[in-house]
Amino acid sequence: MDEILKGFFVVEGLDGAGTTTQLRLSASAISRQGLKVLTTCEPTDGPIGRLIRRILRGEEQSSAEALAYLYAADRLDHINLCIRPSLGKGSLVISDRYFFSSMAYQGLALPFERIATLNAGFPYPQAVFYVDTPVSECLKRINNRGEKKEIFEKGVTLEKVRANYERAFSLLPAEVRLVRLDGLKSAQEICDEIVNTILSLN
Repeated sequence: MDEILKGFFVVEGLDGAGTTTQLRLSASAISRQGLKVLTTCEPTDGPIGRLIRRILRGEEQSSAEALAYLYAADRLDHINLCIRPSLGKGSLVISDRYFFSSMAYQGLALPFERIATLNAGFPYPQAVFYVDTPVSECLKRINNRGEKKEIFEKGVTLEKVRANYERAFSLLPAEVRLVRLDGLKSAQEICDEIVNTILSLN
């Protein structure tokens, strides 16, 4: 039976969709309601996560297969060293990305089923918030950052990532809530939907 962690929530979306903004806004709003909330992300800030970020920036080299295993290893630490302990202390946990991102992104260079199997043992969040933003808008936002692009931040690539996300979500257990959010709405409107859903579940 699939394990679902009550109080654990995940924000997903294409690069440029605004997931990091929503993590910050929603956590702040929930805190104002008097609830404890921890924000986290994948890749994490741990040693494996930092290595992954260097690979994504092109500063280190890795095969696609090794990168997929690095993500899984980082996730294992994330669950055991961060998410479970925080939930055990009565805190809500909201993560910017989880294994759905691995299925969407690593599923480009490797068979989707391989990535799904690699991540099959991880627990599910109580709800997944998918910020559904058109690829054209995501690319515009990425370009406006003025930063060096990571290896996945290209138009054709993001279209394939979007398709893989849909495939990943089709495998969700019925007990996990999938909330689709219109990424073209204002950041505050999206935040309100996330916060209202989390509060209704806790």
